[in-house]
Parts: sequence; C-alpha cells; structure tokens
Amino acid sequence: MDISVVVPLFNEEESLPELVAWIDKVMQENSFTYEVMLVDDGSNDHSWDVVEKLRAENANVKGIKFRRNYGKSAALNAAFEQVQGDVVITMDADLQDSPDEIPELYNMITKDGYDLVSGWKKVRYDSKIAKNIPSKFFNWTTRRISKIYLHDFNCGLKAYRKEVVKSIEVYGEMHRYIPVIAKWAGFTKIGEKVVKHQKRKYGESKFGWNRFINGYLDLITITFVSRFGKKPMHFFGLWGTLFFLAGGIITLWLIIEKLVALHNNAIFRQVTDQPLFYLALLAMVIGMQLFLSGFIGELISRSSADRNKYLIEKVLQ
Repeated sequence: MDISVVVPLFNEEESLPELVAWIDKVMQENSFTYEVMLVDDGSNDHSWDVVEKLRAENANVKGIKFRRNYGKSAALNAAFEQVQGDVVITMDADLQDSPDEIPELYNMITKDGYDLVSGWKKVRYDSKIAKNIPSKFFNWTTRRISKIYLHDFNCGLKAYRKEVVKSIEVYGEMHRYIPVIAKWAGFTKIGEKVVKHQKRKYGESKFGWNRFINGYLDLITITFVSRFGKKPMHFFGLWGTLFFLAGGIITLWLIIEKLVALHNNAIFRQVTDQPLFYLALLAMVIGMQLFLSGFIGELISRSSADRNKYLIEKVLQ
C-alpha cells in the first residue's frame, strides 16, 4: 500500500464526508493505493455514525473509536500502530489542511529520501492574537532547544516513512514534538514544505490558550526524557554532587574561619549563628536528595522492560 492517511477527529461530523471525498479524488488522480484511518477521539456528536457510513461506501476508509476523549497524541499513536502504508500522512479533520498537498509530500519521502516532512502554514487564516503570535514564539523556542529548524512544529499536515511511526511512541500532548521524538530515535532527515492553509468551514477550533502552556511543559519533558531517560544518574547525580560539594565547601570554610579566629584570639561569630551556614546546609540536603533521585531513577530504568530498546536499521549476516 502506498499511503495511509491518518485523521484524528473530535466532533467533526460536518466536514468528514467532504474531506474523505477530497482525499479519494486526489488518490484516484495519482493512482495511489491508500487507506484513510479516521480516529474518533470520543466525539459527542454523530461523527462515528458518519465514519461508519463512509466505511460502508468506501472500503479504503477505516475507523478507530475511543470511549472518551484522550487527546490528539493518543489518537495518532493508536493509528500509527494500525497503518500499513509505506508513507503515512497526518492531517486535521477540519478541512484547513488540503489533501492536494499529499502527492508532493509523498514524493519528498519516497524520492527525496526524507524520513519526515512537516508542513509550514506560511500564510494563516487564524486569529493573529489568539494563534499566530503565540505560535511564532512557541516555534522559535522549540527550534532553539531542539536544533530542528522547522517553522511550524504544530502543523497537523505531516508525512512520515512507515518506519518512523512504527518506531516512536506519542503520548500526553507530545504530538507537537513528533519531529523531536523522531530525531532522538535516529531519524534525522527532517524536511519542511510550505502548505496551503484554508479557512475553517465548519464548527470552531477545539484548542485554547492552555495548549501553549502545556506545550512548553511537554517540551521540557521530551528534552529531559530523550537525553536522560535511560541514564537519570547523569543528570541528578551531577547536580546533586555539585550542590553537596558547594554546601560542604562553604561549611568547611566557615569552620576553618572560626578556628583561625580562635587561634588568633580574634572576635568571631558562631558557625550556627551565620545565615550562610544554613544556606550551605540546605545545599547539602538538596544535593543528597538529587543524588538519591538519580540512584532511584537508575534502579527503575534498569528494571524497565525496554531498557535495551534500540532501533536497528540494517543487519548484514
């Protein structure tokens, strides 16, 4: 199979028939073999009824239904486990992503050799205050931290080699950081394509301001887990040691200072009367806690079932 199109959806009953018809038209024009995986993320309208009807009319349509709303990341991850196409295309269900972009995205994966291609909505039709300005700041920060130079990490229109989606796990709100997750999994050929952004035709946006707060928290999480998930002592142990040594050195200096003053019959303050002593003591306690956190993290990591999980690209025998 050439292409799997993954469409997470939540209360999109009006747009689904038009979207599936549009996808089918593009596929027929380019002679692609394909499947459309519609993932109903706990909709409370008639979206699933529409999915069942579309499936009855078109054998290429498949569906997954969640019992409740789990979020876009869970919807993508569930679909990634099921897809069969050599190239996987993800897009939103609200008709703001154009299926006409699919052929060029497919060619960038199969002919140009990219592992992942992310769409860039260079011209947007969203509210500038509500989405555009926060989105630009969010993308700038993500570029600086991840060293992946994409303009629009959060664009729902993306293309992947099948091996990519089968090798990563998307959870929480991590769908924004799939390029980051893919890079840390060893898929470094990441490209970008300017895509057409269309005005919303039905309903209203399901995203609020809280997604930007959650986005930055998730970025910190994915950065830490990617770098130190299998070696937590390298992070906690290092900082714990530095804090403990700093506190110990300050305490030792205060004691030596007191002894020197005693030897010279000079006026001195008791070590325990000095605020610096308590700051040093606090640093030592924090250092010990960090070190123990790293030690416990190492025990958990070594007991994990996937402690030796790695991706093999080729084997010669």
